[in-house]
Amino acid sequence: MRLTVALCTYNRADFLRQTLAGLARQNFPRDQFEVLVIDNNSRDHTAAVVAEFASSQPAPRHIVETQQGLDYARNRAIAEARGDIILFADDDILVQPDWLAQMLAPFASASTHSVGAVGGEVIPVFPDSLPPWVAEWHAPLAFRADAGPLPARDCPMGANLAIPRAIFTQVGVFHTALDRAAGNYFSGGDSEMVRRIRAAGFEIWFAPAAAVQHQMPASRTTFRYAARHAFDSARSRTIDRAGQPGGRTYLASRWLANIAKLLGYALLALLAALILRTGDAKKSLVRAWRSCGYLYQIPRSLFGKM
Repeated sequence: MRLTVALCTYNRADFLRQTLAGLARQNFPRDQFEVLVIDNNSRDHTAAVVAEFASSQPAPRHIVETQQGLDYARNRAIAEARGDIILFADDDILVQPDWLAQMLAPFASASTHSVGAVGGEVIPVFPDSLPPWVAEWHAPLAFRADAGPLPARDCPMGANLAIPRAIFTQVGVFHTALDRAAGNYFSGGDSEMVRRIRAAGFEIWFAPAAAVQHQMPASRTTFRYAARHAFDSARSRTIDRAGQPGGRTYLASRWLANIAKLLGYALLALLAALILRTGDAKKSLVRAWRSCGYLYQIPRSLFGKM
């Protein structure tokens, strides 16, 4: 089995350099994998960083995808890939030399025909420190201690997710309305894809030994980022749910529930602020803002607007 590593990137050249350096150190046959850098209209020095690795084996291919959005970039990777397995990875991960081997191992098992995707462990690291009030939202996945299938309730992250290329001919490519593009923090394209793969009769495996460190700079631990991410994640989940059987009825029923949540979390935030528990106030406000995302998107999805 040949492997394609797909790094979708947007204006994060210095993080990308570290990820490409980790790929250059892999203990994996050099003729058995390729590296694609899908550049989603970066305005920084991404192209120059890719050029720094021109002498690597294999040298990364720099491909510009002009349609803005993570899932447009992922779908371009599917179209360009030459490998049997496509490993989608974030552009800011740090990897160990055995990463590729560990990710590919489940596909080589006796039950390879039933494995529709493999997710590796994603361990957040904080080079600029971690404020205590956001710590609970940044735990590792830790679904299981050994490699094996996951129950339907568990979904690995798209930051470290391998899928056979042939799967996409059966289930289609990524839903381009669900993940982030310039100006929003949508998420959910990976979980929607995993759900489709399961519906087609395949297992989703977890490989804890194929761990990566996911870098979280200070800009991702601010109240502003957390609130905007919560709002936009709620919007993308609503769009996803609206397309599922019974989704519109379910969303209509959640309208009043999210009004109650919004009021409740806003009250908790006020009480926490009054007793000077700033961290608790921020957490409650982020949760209130998530309810705002649902309240904003539910009517738009029900009545045919984005």
